[in-house]
Amino acid sequence: MKKSIFICLIAVMFFACKSASSTASTDTTLSTKLDKSTQVALKGNWVLTNVSYPGSDYIKVNSFDLADSKCFIGSTWSFVSNNNKGTMALTSPSCTAFSSPIVWSINNQGLFVLKILDAGEKAKKVRDGYLLKVSGVTESSFQLIDNINVGGQVKDVTYQFQRAN
Repeated sequence: MKKSIFICLIAVMFFACKSASSTASTDTTLSTKLDKSTQVALKGNWVLTNVSYPGSDYIKVNSFDLADSKCFIGSTWSFVSNNNKGTMALTSPSCTAFSSPIVWSINNQGLFVLKILDAGEKAKKVRDGYLLKVSGVTESSFQLIDNINVGGQVKDVTYQFQRAN
C-alpha cells in the first residue's frame, strides 16, 4: 500500500507540467488594449515574498521554465509602466542566480503578459511568453496567479509580491 502511494506521488510529480499560460505572442484571442491604471499601480520595485499552490510539499513547479518555484522567493522585480520594460533577478542563495530584462503589460482582461528576454534581445523577436492573472492589487502588494496541470487537474500557483522599500 505504501509503495503504491509513493509511486502515485512520483507519477504526479512527473506529470505536473506547465499549463497553457505559456503563449505565443501571435495569439489572436488576446486583447491588445492595456489596463493602464493597473500598470501604473505596479510601477516600481517589488520583491516576490511567497509562492503557494496545493500539494507544494509533494510537487515541484518549474516557474517560467527557469527554476523551481521556491527559487523565486526573494527575487526582485522592477516594472516601468511607461515603456512596459523592467528586470527580474533570482537571488536565493540555495538556487542558481539569474537576472534578465523583461517586457510586461496588463491587458484589459486582467492578464499580466510577461516576456523574459536574453541580454540584448528585442521583445519583438521573443515569440513565447507567459499569461498570469493579476489579483489583489494594492499600494503595497499584489499577486500573479498561474495555472498548472497536475494529473489532469488545473491548480493555481500564486506568486505574492510586496513593494520594496
